[in-house]
Amino acid sequence: MTTLKQATGPAYTRIYSVGAARGENAVPNEDLIGPIDSSDEWIRQRTGIVTRTRAVPETDAIDLSTAAAAEAIERSGVAASDIDVVIVATISNPKQTPSVSAIVADRVGANPAAAYDINAACAGYAYAVAQADALIRAGAARHALVIGAEKLSDIVDPTDRSISFLLGDGAGAVVIGPSDTPGISATVWGSDGSKADAVGMNHTLTDFRDGKAPWPTLRQEGPTVFRWAVWEMAKVAKQALEQAGIEASDLAAFIPHQANMRIIDEFAKQLKLPETTIIARDIETTGNTSAASIPLATHRLLAEHPELSGGLALQIGFGAGLVFGAQVVVLP
Repeated sequence: MTTLKQATGPAYTRIYSVGAARGENAVPNEDLIGPIDSSDEWIRQRTGIVTRTRAVPETDAIDLSTAAAAEAIERSGVAASDIDVVIVATISNPKQTPSVSAIVADRVGANPAAAYDINAACAGYAYAVAQADALIRAGAARHALVIGAEKLSDIVDPTDRSISFLLGDGAGAVVIGPSDTPGISATVWGSDGSKADAVGMNHTLTDFRDGKAPWPTLRQEGPTVFRWAVWEMAKVAKQALEQAGIEASDLAAFIPHQANMRIIDEFAKQLKLPETTIIARDIETTGNTSAASIPLATHRLLAEHPELSGGLALQIGFGAGLVFGAQVVVLP
């Protein structure tokens, strides 16, 4: 009887490098308060956002992805031609198909890498890191390019008071490859689709096509999402630490999805993070960029605190569809 061969890969993986691209324009609160009858003070108090980055009309999620990916590849020391798989986490592909990933792979010189997009909203980057880690350790790839990218300004209603002032545009990318020591922990992930109406699109594209609804935009039930994020995601973060075999006191950095500064502050309290743990607060000037927020925050954190390189960071994403993912990584 013939025995089937199965691929095997290295025991461990790590993140080699990070790249980033933000929307070209810094949009202050004052530019958004009119349509939602609000104030700069209210937005700052409720979210911690002072400005957010938004892209010009000519820039799309593919362009942002390409710029972030090019930086990550250049800094990784891995040739683009040695990238075996490209995974893009996004909810703002300007087309249903082809994938953002296939186009970006070609643009950065990674052809003929396997390429696919995943839609897990604000948890998308954590999902993509988990998949890249698993693919490499299984021998299905050796080097992976993972990107979180969004142009949320295309799917926001400026008159919607629940979410319009939160959202920004940008992309963050990492190169992941083999490691001699563990660099990415097991991922704690899941979803609760029973509460899918809490945050997501308010209409379908087919209803828009048929004239039954306006252009679909993001909406959320703010209090519902806040309570879920604060109470349930703190539990997930603790599970991720437990699975990684570390304590909160071991963390050099905490990099949560940049949804709301109040959520970030509450996380820190519940996790009992020591003062030595540096907390990412990129939301203040970038806004909520969904799948892009964790790698964007990581990029900025490393630029401002290069001493974090080699340290442990807990990253957790959560969002639409009440999807979540968390893991501990060694920072590049």
